[in-house]
Amino acid sequence: MADKILVTTTENIPGHNYEIIGEVFGLTTQSKNVIKNIGAGLKNIVGGEIKAYSELLTEARDTAITRLRDNAVEMGADAVVMMRFDSDSISQDMETVAAYGTAVKFTD
Repeated sequence: MADKILVTTTENIPGHNYEIIGEVFGLTTQSKNVIKNIGAGLKNIVGGEIKAYSELLTEARDTAITRLRDNAVEMGADAVVMMRFDSDSISQDMETVAAYGTAVKFTD
């Protein structure tokens, strides 16, 4: 059911009228293992993309959106509008990602 929830960064959904239910969130904090951290440290010396951290952020983003959708389903929403991300480093090898937006219920 949660995968059916429309998530958009826009304020309006063309062709739909809706009422606002409230704010929804999806949060996650993730880290990579020690081996990948060592590899990232070596890559930092020569420069370029640190794929382990790109993967970490992609994984965290996907988890945050899934949890956002789950929260919207719990509230009885049909969609989430004005979705945004926020992220922060907790430590050198931990990232927290929040997906947040406004849960809405279609009225048409």
